[in-house]
Amino acid sequence: MNKKKTVRNNIKKTKSVNNTIKFPRSVLQPVYEFLNQRLVSLHINRKKISSEDPFKVQSRVMDNASPDADAEEQFGHARVSAIKEELNLKSKHIKKALERIKSGKYGICEDCGNMIDTDRLAAIPEASLCASCAKKREK
Repeated sequence: MNKKKTVRNNIKKTKSVNNTIKFPRSVLQPVYEFLNQRLVSLHINRKKISSEDPFKVQSRVMDNASPDADAEEQFGHARVSAIKEELNLKSKHIKKALERIKSGKYGICEDCGNMIDTDRLAAIPEASLCASCAKKREK
């Protein structure tokens, strides 16, 4: 019985220690700048892809369009919409990571409270979940 209580207390201590661990400012500053630059890049790409939307072309013929031209426009519009949606989602994740850096929660898993592996953060700087929690959410 005492062994179980000791294990539980150690787990609680470990979690509280994990919640207080933070990356040093010298490490976070380049990450913050990188994510800001990525956000700017996504904004530029979103504008560029919007200009490719066939529905926004001024010379688009609204009436008497041939069925194949209309299908091509529909496909082009759907393609642009899907890309813009993906860019918006990436922007949202980056903004969330920037807020986590500002609040001192960057690198801490939102679900379990453990540190996110630095290899994962190097590959996906906007990650807010550790690998195991991300796998759980995928299921």
